[in-house]
Amino acid sequence: MKKIAINFLAVLFISVLSFTKAFAADYTLGVSGAIVNLQAEGSETETGSQTAETTPASVSNTFGIGSVFLEAQFGKLAFGVDYIPFDADVSDATHTRTDTETSVTGTKAETTTSRTQTAAAEVTDHITLYANYYISDSFYVHLGHASVDVNTNESLGTGSKYGNVNIDGIQYGFGLQMTDNLRFEAAYTDYDDVSITSSVARTGVTTNNKVSADLDTTQLKLSYHF
Repeated sequence: MKKIAINFLAVLFISVLSFTKAFAADYTLGVSGAIVNLQAEGSETETGSQTAETTPASVSNTFGIGSVFLEAQFGKLAFGVDYIPFDADVSDATHTRTDTETSVTGTKAETTTSRTQTAAAEVTDHITLYANYYISDSFYVHLGHASVDVNTNESLGTGSKYGNVNIDGIQYGFGLQMTDNLRFEAAYTDYDDVSITSSVARTGVTTNNKVSADLDTTQLKLSYHF
């Protein structure tokens, strides 16, 4: 489904060149405020001296955020780009746990090590290329391609370090043009799965830890365009 949506968007944006020759475009610049609910489900696979252990987790966060957008409308079809110049936390809290490892190096003498793991993540530099099709003068359907950076903020007693990653997503929604300058929109964004491997392995462990996650957002947005 994602590939179909991406290909459809590509065709639409390429078609903008032909539209500009045949139709006069109405350009608008606007600002938006949105309430966003972010859901993330994932797992961390920790390697050990004998077996790998996978720990699943689910986090969520609801927050308000603003964006700016530029849009060109050709009759019933509009193309635009929306940019969020703010960061947002993936979870509404920093997650901390303490792990106890025994004989992690495989020595004859039993050793016990307590390690504190603190993990968090944020999303930043969110940009969406989108197309709106007006079914009527006020109601439209929305399709977009989103791109966002996911930055990990961890402090792991194991010494593991996770880098940052950029992920894409497909955005579906609908909107209502309430006045000439004000509109309301509801949208859901399904992002690609995230997979990050740590850059540092633990002592005596040859395979690094791995984090996998799936992010989705639902948002209600109010926009004012000039």
